[in-house]
Amino acid sequence: MKKIDSHQHFWQYDPLKHSWMSDEMQAIKKDFLPNDLKPLLAGNDLDGCVAVQADQSEAETHFLNELAIQNAFIKGVVGWVDLRAENIRERLEFFSQFEKVKGFRHVVQDEPDPEFMLQGSFLHGIEQLSSFNFTYDILIFPNQLPAAISLTKKFPNQPFVLDHIAKPYIQKGLIDEWKRDVQKLSEAENTYCKVSGMVTEADWKKWTYDDFVPYLDVVMEAFGTHRIMYGSDWPVCLVSCGYTKMKSIVDEYFSQLSATEIAQIMGENAIKFYNLKD
Repeated sequence: MKKIDSHQHFWQYDPLKHSWMSDEMQAIKKDFLPNDLKPLLAGNDLDGCVAVQADQSEAETHFLNELAIQNAFIKGVVGWVDLRAENIRERLEFFSQFEKVKGFRHVVQDEPDPEFMLQGSFLHGIEQLSSFNFTYDILIFPNQLPAAISLTKKFPNQPFVLDHIAKPYIQKGLIDEWKRDVQKLSEAENTYCKVSGMVTEADWKKWTYDDFVPYLDVVMEAFGTHRIMYGSDWPVCLVSCGYTKMKSIVDEYFSQLSATEIAQIMGENAIKFYNLKD
């Protein structure tokens, strides 16, 4: 079965467009394109990937789609569209012509309102996605989990996936409130979870494998092997470690599972969720 990295990014670095990169992120303040990722996937026994937006513009969606058209190993694209726009249905219909555009994401973690996703215009946009078989990636911080719980319950037939296990405060060792809310979120059977982005929430220089185990335990118990998918968050992960070291966390944690369960997490769930084609 195909093995898929369900979450990574490409960009041509621009200080204005990528202003979210702090001074401590010098390692990623440069271009990252398919030729940079392809050997890393091959070296880690992965067959393909899903490219996810890092800039909130339709130009970003076009950029990623063009890369996907040119590179067969990019199996799907999670782009950006203004879900609050009055003409959202028209824009979704436009993007539905592109086979590799599978869904959309908004950088909700940067929105000051913890209930951003529950405003009427945003809900209207989410409501339109299912007509075109588009998915939605939930990118949030832990304080936004209650809104995500409400969102996923409002649309039981809309496929959602939680990015980066909601970015828990791993470096501080905080877990209780996040655990409670992740468990509640998982009650919505239409919601999956990406095991991704964890190294950036830990101490970038001093983390150990054991730092992640309590959080992985929660995700595993909440979502089960049929709703978890592996993602690297490359190249953002490079602020802390290389691709192979990052992936070793997931490999070690899931090593005791059956081959069938590992296949689900490492590819089958992403293929199913995003409807990826060879």
